[in-house]
Amino acid sequence: MTTVSRNETYSFTKPNRESIRLLAGLGVEGDVHAGVTVKHRSRVAQDPTRPNLRQVHLIHEELFGELREAGFDVSPGDLGENVTTRGIDLLALPVGALLRLGDEAVVEVTGLRNPCLQIDNFRDGLLKHVVGRDESGRIVRKAGIMGVVTAGGVVRPGDPIEVELPAGPHQALERV
Repeated sequence: MTTVSRNETYSFTKPNRESIRLLAGLGVEGDVHAGVTVKHRSRVAQDPTRPNLRQVHLIHEELFGELREAGFDVSPGDLGENVTTRGIDLLALPVGALLRLGDEAVVEVTGLRNPCLQIDNFRDGLLKHVVGRDESGRIVRKAGIMGVVTAGGVVRPGDPIEVELPAGPHQALERV
C-alpha cells in the first residue's frame, strides 16, 4: 500500500494521512463514507436503507501513471480513494476476494467503483480515461474497487497487502 486517505467532509478528494483505522462493518474511521448503510449522496437519495458496499475505495497507483501519460495531473487521494495500492491487479479480482491490509485489517471486495461526472468537474475530460470500452465494446471501469471491512485495524503506507481469493468459480466485479 502506498498511500492512505480519508476525509471527514463531503469532497471529491481525500487528504493523505499517516494512517487510517478501518472499523469492521463500517469503513474508515472519520471518513464521510463510513457506515452500515449507503453514504454516497446519489445512493442515499435513492434508498438510504441499502447496505453500504462502498465502505473502502481502493485504487491501483499504476492508474495515476497512465493518467499522467494522458496529460492529467492526478495523485493518490485525488480521486477520493482511501487506499492506494501498487503491484496488485485490483480490477481483475473477483467478488468476495479478501484483502489483508497490514497486521489486522481485512477488506472484502464488493465491486467496481462506478465513476461519475464529478471526475470531469475535478479534471475536465478525465472521465473518458477512467471509463472506456474494450475491443468488444464492453464498458471498462478503471477508477478502482470498493469493499467492506470484515476485520478492523490500523493501516499505514508501506504496510503489506495480501490477496486471498474466494473458492471458485469466481464472479467478475460489477459496479456497486
